[in-house]
Amino acid sequence: MNTFESLLVWKKSHELTLKIYEITKSFPKEEIFGITSQIRRAAYSVPSNIVEGRKKSTIPHRLSFLSHSIGSLEEVKYFLLLSKDLGYLNQEIYDTIFPLTEEVGRLLNGYEKFIKNDNFSSKT
Repeated sequence: MNTFESLLVWKKSHELTLKIYEITKSFPKEEIFGITSQIRRAAYSVPSNIVEGRKKSTIPHRLSFLSHSIGSLEEVKYFLLLSKDLGYLNQEIYDTIFPLTEEVGRLLNGYEKFIKNDNFSSKT
């Protein structure tokens, strides 16, 4: 049986989370309960909701958790932009990590379609 670790969408979102933790180590200490905490929470919410939703018994529940992942990814994107604009991230780091957020977004959209198609095929 496949585990959540076998899902490419989980692997890439986990990779993104690890990178977010790494880059936020250098954020100002006064942001530990601000942007640092918020972006980390949003980042780990992406893979954790994939994991939780994967084991839900109904398609609507799976899609609900996936929707949370998608929303959290959008938060990550915003906090990356804000961090760059505040000078906490330089352009080079931003340009390195932002494409990964885009890739995770595409994978989440594909996973959502897969779940919806699974719902359709189970009715036919």
